[in-house]
Amino acid sequence: QYPGPVKVELAMRYGSPSIKSGLEKLQQANANRILIFPLYPQYSAATTASTFDAVADVLKTWRWIPELRMISHYHEHPGYISALANSIEQHWQTNSKPDKLLFSFHGIPKHYFTAGDPYHCECHKTARLVAEKLSLNGDDWMVTFQSRFGPREWLKPYTDKTLMQLGKEGTKHVQVLCPGFSADCLETLEEINLQNRDFFTEAGGEQFSYIPALNDNADHIDALTKIIMEHSQGWNGHQQDLDKRLERAKNIGAKQ
Repeated sequence: QYPGPVKVELAMRYGSPSIKSGLEKLQQANANRILIFPLYPQYSAATTASTFDAVADVLKTWRWIPELRMISHYHEHPGYISALANSIEQHWQTNSKPDKLLFSFHGIPKHYFTAGDPYHCECHKTARLVAEKLSLNGDDWMVTFQSRFGPREWLKPYTDKTLMQLGKEGTKHVQVLCPGFSADCLETLEEINLQNRDFFTEAGGEQFSYIPALNDNADHIDALTKIIMEHSQGWNGHQQDLDKRLERAKNIGAKQ
């Protein structure tokens, strides 16, 4: 446990509250140490790095920059892997095991990968670690990529095309989860659970179910807490020193 105040602000990369407003609230609270935690388990230049860019764009306008730490990924963290595995097992209690389990991740253009973006590898590692924890055989699961757009080739295999093919080949029962999303959104609830469900059943599949994102699952919250604690090591025990510094500053005329 950490002595002293810890202020948490929520910010959206594309939406409200914005990253700028979140950082300004921390500035107003006189935060002298800030931990940036993008809720993207797998690193990509298009997501995690873009968040760091947005943070930097705000901080470069400040006169004084607080000590800063950034969490770049947690795709293989034991707490995150366990939370995913537990959510799958809980789903199986009411839906039984499928013929095929799909780990569907948000896609990125293939040229990102060939340029050195580690996202593709981190997605595969997440899926492999979860499969190993569940003692799945190689034929029981696969990794696919969703949400592509534009003319360029994206990471393959594509989720929609895979589900169509599975249905045509006679696979009767498919389950899909999206480990790259920390919370459900249109891309999981509509694109996967509605549109891709239709692709599978129209191609001949019989049973389709979507395994919800971790959302506010207790295992997920515990995992995120552990990740934050690990990345804020050495920041505890600092409040007493800050109080003394504040007192000294006020003694020589500082107003706050």
